[in-house]
Amino acid sequence: MQIDADNHDADSHQVIQVRGARENNLRNVSLDIPKRRLTVFTGVSGSGKSSLAFGTIAAESQRMINETYTAFIQSFMPTLGRPDVDGLNNLSAAIVVDQERMGANSRSTVGTATDAYTMLRIIFSRLGTPHIGTSTAFSFNTPDGMCPRCEGIGQISDIDVDQLVDRELSVNEGAITVPGYAVDSWYWQVMAGSGFYSPDTKLKDFTEQEWADFLHKDSVKVKVGSNNFTYEGLITKIQRTYLAKDREAMQPHIRSFVDRAVVFTDCPDCGGTRLSAAALTSRIDGLNIADCSAMQISDLATFVRRLADPGVAPLLTSLRELLDSLVEIGLGYLSLDRPSGTLSGGEAQRVKMVRHLGSSLSDVTYVFDEPTIGLHPHDIRRMNDLLLRLRDKGNTVLVVEHKPEVIAIADHVVDLGPGAGTAGGELCYEGDVDGLRSSGTLTGRHLEHRARLRESVRAPRGQLSVKGADLHNLKDVSVDVPLGVLAVVTGVAGSGKSSLIHGYLAGQEGVVVADQSPIRGSRRSNPATYTGLLSPIRTAFAKANGVKAALFSANSEGACPNCNGLGLVYTDLAMMAGVSSVCEECEGKRFTPEVLGYELRGKNISEVLDMPVAEAREFFTTGQARAILGRLGDVGLGYLRLGQPLNTLSGGERQRLKLAINMAEKSSTYILDEPTTGLHMADVDKLLALLDRLVDDGNSVIVIEHHQAVMAHADWLIDIGPGGGHAGGEVVFEGTPAALVAGSDTLTARHLREYVSS
Repeated sequence: MQIDADNHDADSHQVIQVRGARENNLRNVSLDIPKRRLTVFTGVSGSGKSSLAFGTIAAESQRMINETYTAFIQSFMPTLGRPDVDGLNNLSAAIVVDQERMGANSRSTVGTATDAYTMLRIIFSRLGTPHIGTSTAFSFNTPDGMCPRCEGIGQISDIDVDQLVDRELSVNEGAITVPGYAVDSWYWQVMAGSGFYSPDTKLKDFTEQEWADFLHKDSVKVKVGSNNFTYEGLITKIQRTYLAKDREAMQPHIRSFVDRAVVFTDCPDCGGTRLSAAALTSRIDGLNIADCSAMQISDLATFVRRLADPGVAPLLTSLRELLDSLVEIGLGYLSLDRPSGTLSGGEAQRVKMVRHLGSSLSDVTYVFDEPTIGLHPHDIRRMNDLLLRLRDKGNTVLVVEHKPEVIAIADHVVDLGPGAGTAGGELCYEGDVDGLRSSGTLTGRHLEHRARLRESVRAPRGQLSVKGADLHNLKDVSVDVPLGVLAVVTGVAGSGKSSLIHGYLAGQEGVVVADQSPIRGSRRSNPATYTGLLSPIRTAFAKANGVKAALFSANSEGACPNCNGLGLVYTDLAMMAGVSSVCEECEGKRFTPEVLGYELRGKNISEVLDMPVAEAREFFTTGQARAILGRLGDVGLGYLRLGQPLNTLSGGERQRLKLAINMAEKSSTYILDEPTTGLHMADVDKLLALLDRLVDDGNSVIVIEHHQAVMAHADWLIDIGPGGGHAGGEVVFEGTPAALVAGSDTLTARHLREYVSS
């Protein structure tokens, strides 16, 4: 009887109970989330969706799992603080499938990240002829299989001599252009006085021996006058002093020199395949393992389907299923040898997702962060199928998402708001999708909202021409991108949109790129410092209090001495992961008590930096501060706090911050890459109004986008396709959105037609 009673208790664990969640801006949120169902979290940017799904539920699950390990193992794991919540019950193990780029480790590829390459290695070790040994003989990450010259990297670094010297000059005339080698500098004196060549001879006139001594001589002692020096050739010295150092730790001028001077080329021994000569000799049906890795995954799936051998039958089945899943999720255009670090956030998320689809675990909680980023409407349907498959295996699937197509498949919806930042953090609605439609919340009202095709399109004022583009999968593309209008470039994932726009237009004069890449800067940078807003704020405080402006910078005199103006104290715990804690001296306010005593209209500097942009707009009503805050509000960042560290911003927020900064410049051509990322349907309308304003002010706007509202609103559409990878790379349509809807049959045309007619 006791066993039955226990089973009944277990059966009651049908919901994840959240009680009193206050993480970030959440206001005491309590709710029940059904288990083994698909729940979508909705609401405007900054409403608290991520704080609830990631910062509370996933964070506490991971923290509790870590606590089940021994203290010894825990000492190697990051220390996770407990989220600010009264109670969380019935949690299951949470797996976060986020947009974080996969590590830029040069040894990690799509094949190694998904285990597809491991399976391929075993298959080659069994079926390849000639037989060359175990599966490690095909691994570029083990001594058995790696190319000895490049050690399995596939590339070797070479130095471009002409970035180091000017051959038309002599050493005395300043032929050495490397930083730190100016005429009369210490390094220059050693080179000029070495005696291995005349400092008055032009480099182009050096003998072969002099040139070798000048560039490549190993370390030797030489006497110059009465002093002994160590001399080494220029390249020998640069490799030792610059190239052995971590690039990120270099001073900016040294880093830019190294980036110019060092060129990476395919290793001549392995042809860039990373593998030993022996591994490349073994073949199946005429192909070696490098040929298979370089194939588009959709083609590799066809090749693997032709293989049959009872000895590796289960492995072949697993590999087929894995490759088919990659194709199904819209990644069939990638190859297994593609380095993981080159994948976009959306691609990285989908690669991680495929790993979980093949897992035999069930009753897991999967937490997804906007899985539709980077997906054409055609691919979103496939993504939805995968989310439902994960659910149907008996898992709890939590998705933070804005797209109505994903909200429509939810079993349960949690809508947060009503606004962003301090105006958000409340539970506005929870229940099914039909209930959301009639709920009257901002999300409910916009669920059926559709942008209409433009009544009339603007006439272009010139064009940017691309001729014979063949980067990546582009097939000799020639296209004219009109200027003075809103031009939208679209097409399925992997069709060649980014290759065309970033590869051929981004470098041109007057072109401003606002993308989602990380902003260089540390945990000290924030929207106020990055936009230049801090300068007028400091000046206003200095003027009001009759003191100098430097006091009001957390990087300068006014900084709390205990935390150096960070507000946090980072403690290195030797063998354990470092932990951060709020500074006890300033209580996280970052400034000295003296500085916090100075006020501007009743607020001190810490209180001003804690304001969201929207509140600060009402506080600073004139001058430069007002103009910058206005632009931040215009791009939909009204909820960001002025002092929020930049490393906490999402890709979409980073892009909109860059756009706000660049909007100060007139008559530019803006390239935006998926600006709707992270935007609620209500905010997409605001974005369209902003893009219109940019064009009406005399700018040109080129947008790479999949969102149908942006396509419908365009003056001109360029559709790349018809598919992804080598099934793409062509312009399949150029013209107005109305013409696309009326007379084209591309994948984009079909989906846009359905969108505007619904």
